[in-house]
Amino acid sequence: MAALSCHLPPANRYVKLRPGIKCSMQPSQSNIKVIINGAAKEIGRAAVIAVTRARGMEVAGAVDAYGVGEDIGTVCDMEEPLEIPIMSDLTMVLGSISQLRETAVVVDFTDPSTVYDNVKQATAFGMRSVVYVPRIKMDTVAALSTFCDKASMGCLIAPTLSIGSILLQQAAITASFHYNNVEIVESRPSARDLPSQDAVQIANNLSNLGQLYNKEDISTDVVARGQVLGEDGVRVHSMVLPGLASSTTVYFSAPGEVFTIKHEITNVQSLMPGLIMAIRKVVRLKNLVYGLEKLL
Repeated sequence: MAALSCHLPPANRYVKLRPGIKCSMQPSQSNIKVIINGAAKEIGRAAVIAVTRARGMEVAGAVDAYGVGEDIGTVCDMEEPLEIPIMSDLTMVLGSISQLRETAVVVDFTDPSTVYDNVKQATAFGMRSVVYVPRIKMDTVAALSTFCDKASMGCLIAPTLSIGSILLQQAAITASFHYNNVEIVESRPSARDLPSQDAVQIANNLSNLGQLYNKEDISTDVVARGQVLGEDGVRVHSMVLPGLASSTTVYFSAPGEVFTIKHEITNVQSLMPGLIMAIRKVVRLKNLVYGLEKLL
């Protein structure tokens, strides 16, 4: 579609001339076509709604092994169908969208075992990928980084899409230069994937600074003291109770004071602002970036 652009020259108050009107046809900017892989999951459904509401992008495809043939708009309880059926074949969807010759991004919510092949397929069709798959292995990240470098095609692998979680990590790094004692306490409604990716990321960030924490307690073998991540004494305690909100709290202490940073997530909607940002940013990348915080 093209937009009609018209320009009126400024009026001259001394010479009475009939003003001319210059018009030109200018192509309108097309939306980013977004393919949601894992669209039937809770986070996939939230992503469909978020992308539909976001300016400058639209859902162009929905892939999942569940709900095949159903309209993704109906599955997401939207007011009107999107007329986009859920399909199980990612390659078929990528091929169909590639024929439009427009900017497209694949959002991957699938599984660590399928991420590598999914990103390779998207890259082969000239599309960039945003990957949010907790517990993805670092050797997979390294292999994808090499592949994306050779293809000069961008990819974002995000351990978290929560802006609040990223801010918590950044605040923890800042605080770590001023305290020698730190522990992470997290709460989760279920016992899956503990310690959580957020806790692991914070512990790794603090360990990479080369500082030794909790010197008086680093060698204890008491199980109740929590798990030590890394070699720098960062302990993680995970509390699991149904009904709890997912939260991560980092405690720093020094003689006479305790400094506490906490972030809490109540539902998957908290990830959507980060996802929309990731989609907008990844279209400009020509290599792999690990961590949304690097694009903030």
